Amino acid sequence: MDTKATLHLVCGKIASGKSTLARQLSTDQKVILINEDTWLSRLYPDEITSIKDYVRCSSRLRSIMEDHIQLLLQAGLSVVLDFPANTLDIRQWMLSISERAGVPNCLHYLNVSNKTCKERLHIRNASGSHEFNPTDEQFDQITSYFVPPTADEGLVIKLYEE
Repeated sequence: MDTKATLHLVCGKIASGKSTLARQLSTDQKVILINEDTWLSRLYPDEITSIKDYVRCSSRLRSIMEDHIQLLLQAGLSVVLDFPANTLDIRQWMLSISERAGVPNCLHYLNVSNKTCKERLHIRNASGSHEFNPTDEQFDQITSYFVPPTADEGLVIKLYEE
């Protein structure tokens, strides 16, 4: 991990390994992990039953976390933001935080097939180890919004192939 404060972002479909990678990236003492699923499940228990609910609650969480993340970065701490950086508008929000904080960013993109993600999702759902347990239909619906990152977005992309 870099010694300079960096905003680390994770991008990939559901069950691609984003949270696992985020935990691995946050093992250093000067790295803070912020996990969206954990915050949402505790702030809004039993309130997120649709994509519309998720968008509403996630938007609220992002609005309150934005300044907090910026302050952590400006204090010299790296942040691993375990929020799905899966759409252009979310990635632009994340990029704006690193720019305002004056720190570099690194988008960790896990390029994993739908088939592999669904296999992992079934195992994860059966284990009960995750706050979010989508069905195959929800996976397909959410994945339809996924936009792979491109170099022209202004993010430093580190690609992880399946």
